[in-house]
Amino acid sequence: MKYGFIGLGNMTTAIIKGMCKSGDFDPTFIYGYNRTKAKTTKLATSYGIQAASSIEDIMSNCDVIILGVKPQMLPDVLPEVKKHLQDNHVIVSIAAGKNITYFQGNLSEVTPIIRVMPNINALIGASTSCYSVSEQVSDVQLQHVISLFETVGTIIEVPEHLFSIFTTIGGASPAFTYMYIDALARAAVREGMPKSMALDIAANAVLGSAKMILQSQEHPWSLVDQVCSPGGTTIQGVSSLQSNHFETTIHDAVAAVTSKDRNLSK
Repeated sequence: MKYGFIGLGNMTTAIIKGMCKSGDFDPTFIYGYNRTKAKTTKLATSYGIQAASSIEDIMSNCDVIILGVKPQMLPDVLPEVKKHLQDNHVIVSIAAGKNITYFQGNLSEVTPIIRVMPNINALIGASTSCYSVSEQVSDVQLQHVISLFETVGTIIEVPEHLFSIFTTIGGASPAFTYMYIDALARAAVREGMPKSMALDIAANAVLGSAKMILQSQEHPWSLVDQVCSPGGTTIQGVSSLQSNHFETTIHDAVAAVTSKDRNLSK
């Protein structure tokens, strides 16, 4: 199986890096194409992949075609992809807001389509990704794509009608979490702690809290109650967050991102 990447931005570069460093993929079986030739050449030099000169070059040499271009570029890219479609191809899209029906309408109803949404943490091999598939995708094709994305984190299947919600809580939420960590650190700076020390503590506390939820299998509010001693310090902070609409603010942010993603699908 050979893999072809059309578009070599930060996300596809992270995926290629993960594949090459995993030891499970032969770099010479990975092809990359970008409109900016220098970017293609740099990636080929760094990881030993094949530098493709065109979309046609990708399509003629590869089985798994990963579309790594921005959604607004798809109208220019898909006609060229369609022109060179072969029976062995499976199309993988990581573009936000574009559903399987969109790709079937612009390519072919019988083309196997896998829609994947990774997040920025793929850059360090810690992405939370999800996927949905068209009925034409074979078990073998799906397993190859799952293995590909497992090199940059975890991946789960999500029904496509829930994709916009995943885009928020899986794709956009790292930005919210980064903001939260920075806010904690800045608050600590205000109280007299150096910023670098505060960031290290805040980030590790968030990491540990996430692991606690995943490993303890307890409800998050049960864990909150365990931290809040009667008349203690933590309950003061929790009460302040609640009175200042912390949860409502998060709900509004999730609704805003989900609405935007759904509009992109129209």
